[in-house]
Parts: sequence; structure tokens; C-alpha cells
Amino acid sequence: MTTSLARNRNYTLLWSGQAIAEIGFSATQLALPLLALAITGSPVLAGLVLTVDSTAQLVVGLPAGALVDRWDRRRIMLCCEAAQAVVLVGLVVALVTGAVTIAHLLGVAVVLGAARALFEPAEDACLPRLVPEEQLATAVAMNTARSSLGQMVGTTVGGILYALNRWLPFLLDLLSHCVAFVALLFLRVPPAPRRVERQHFVVEIVEGLRWAWQRREIRVTSACAVVLNLFFSAFYLVVLVLAKSRGISAAEIGVMASMLGVGGVLGALVAPRLHRAMGPHRSIAAVFWGLTALTPVALVIDNGYLMGGLFAAMTFLAPTANTTIATHQLLLTPDELRGRLSGVLAVVVGLAGAVGPALGGLLTESLSPAHAVLVCAAGIALVTAYVTVSPTLRHYAREDTP
Repeated sequence: MTTSLARNRNYTLLWSGQAIAEIGFSATQLALPLLALAITGSPVLAGLVLTVDSTAQLVVGLPAGALVDRWDRRRIMLCCEAAQAVVLVGLVVALVTGAVTIAHLLGVAVVLGAARALFEPAEDACLPRLVPEEQLATAVAMNTARSSLGQMVGTTVGGILYALNRWLPFLLDLLSHCVAFVALLFLRVPPAPRRVERQHFVVEIVEGLRWAWQRREIRVTSACAVVLNLFFSAFYLVVLVLAKSRGISAAEIGVMASMLGVGGVLGALVAPRLHRAMGPHRSIAAVFWGLTALTPVALVIDNGYLMGGLFAAMTFLAPTANTTIATHQLLLTPDELRGRLSGVLAVVVGLAGAVGPALGGLLTESLSPAHAVLVCAAGIALVTAYVTVSPTLRHYAREDTP
């Protein structure tokens, strides 16, 4: 009889520690640009801090995956938590003493971004060794819920703490990484299968890229996810502009944005059950069809709270699709390649997330907000049509042919 995930000591340690770390991370993500704006008065430099963070994750992504497949994954996670704690100590001290500079903030952003680029593939690669195969889908869904909860709580708490004192959100993040570090000290990851003979580092990175490209299921799902993320990220920015043009208050817009996390949490809680009940293809296609149907609805909503409800509905099915895809990819990929696969996918999806807001800004400058929404809806509808008829996705997780 399989022990429930709640009684799985190692998984619970990892999940709990990272749930706390997610709260601190989200608080810092909110406070960093606000702090940059406060000390420079420049919106451009405030945005640059987050851009540097994202760029560090993208630059480190591919090498990080190869390093995860070379080194002890638990030690990598410990080092990442320690590195983040150290730079946050320096930031808190600089804030308390009044010595913080924009260069300091950019340096902190680089370290935080690089550490996450290393930590995430290490955790992904460990997951199949911490939980039984039949519980992997549930574990993936619970990790998704953890991220959404951390975003909701961390953003709210971070805003409150920043209003009280600028250094408090970063102290919260520092303490959260210390807790996560201690939890990892007690984590026991079962030994990996015997590793294959090591090759040149660049060769191993190329091997990871080749593996991802040669698997048709990975190639197709990644391409569809990139297009969907591109247009949804653009749609999100367009809707913010549309909301402002319709006189929706800043408070309502804040609630509206937070509902993305609410939909993600609720969806993650039912994702394992939907994943089993719907089957692979319908689990993936449902989120595409849901977004296709709901995106144009933004045109007729002029209330921030109703728009928030729309956002929650749009993100509700995403965890089910993510659970289906991530579970299959982890089981499909040999242990010695899991880090590199995670690194490749993080870079691919991260690029879409970075380009999407720029596309949204271009659309809002070139078209009216309403027409920009329709362009995003059309892009999502096109990729949905492909997902519906794709032979690879219709037989997803039922064939392993490259």
C-alpha cells in the first residue's frame, strides 16, 4: 500500500520549505522594482531590475540543466538557498544603513535569478525519486498550488511590509530562505542510478537540446505552450490598459491581478483528479479551448472584480494541463537527462514570457485596446485549433516514438 504524500517525509520537507521560500520570493519580486523606483526615481531602472533577474534565469538556464545532471542535486538546492540568503543579508544591511545603490540592486537581481535557474531543474529532477510513480501527478499539481499560494500571500504581505519599512520584505525573504535551507538539510534523496560517463560540458548541453528536440511530444507541447504563453502574456498587459481606459480603480486592478493566483490554486487542487478523469489529450486541449472561449469576454467587462473572476476562470484549467505534460515528461526522460530537459524548457517558456509583454505593449500602441484583445484571441484560437487536431497530442502519453 502506497503512503500518502502527506506522510512522505522527504516530499513534505521539500514542499513545506519551498512554500515558505515562495512567499519570500514573491515579496521580493514586488519590492525590488518599488525600491529601485524610490532610490532612482526612474521607471526605466525599476523595470530593468526585473529584466536583469529574468535575463539571468535565461542565460543560466541551459548550463544550469547540465550542472544539475552532473552534480548532487540536493547540494545544488542547498547552495542556491545559501546564496540567496547571503545576498539578501547584504541588501538588508545596506538598506538599514542607507548605503544601497542601483548597482547593488542589479547585482542582487542577478544572483536571485541565477539561483532560481539552478534550483528549479534540481528540484524537478529530484521529484521522481522522492515520490512513487503513481503519485507523481499529484506531486506536480501540489507544487503548482504551492507556487500560486506563494505568489498570492507573498505579494500581499510584501506590499504591507514595504509600506511599513523598505527593508522588511527583504528580511522576510531572507528568513524564508533560511527556513528552506534548514528543511533541505533534513531532506534525504534516494541515490540516483549509475551515471553515464561524463563528456565535455558543452557536449552535454547539446545532448540535452537534442533529446528535447528529438522527442515529438516534447517538441509539440513546448511549441504550443510558447505560443499560448506569448499571447496570454500580451493579453494580460492589454487588459490592464483596457481596465485603466475604462476607469477601473487601482484597487480593483490589484484584486483583478491577484485572481490569477486564486484560479491557479483552485485548479491545482483538482488537477490530479481532472488529469485522471479527462485523459491526456483532453487535459491539454481543455486549457486552450477555455482561453479561446474566455479571452473575448474581456471586451464586455467594465468591472475590475468581474475581470478578476474572468482571470480566475482562465487559469483554472492550466494546472491540469501542466500536470499532464510535466508528469509524462519526467517519466519519459532518463534520470541523467532530467536536469537538462528542465533547463531547456525553462529557457523556452521564459523567452515567451519575456516577449509577451513587449508584444502586448506593441499591440496597445498600434491598435485600440479592444482590437488588441481580438488579436490575442485570434492567436490563441489558432494554436487551439492545432492542439485539437494534432495527431501527436491526440495520442499524447500513449506513444513514445520520437
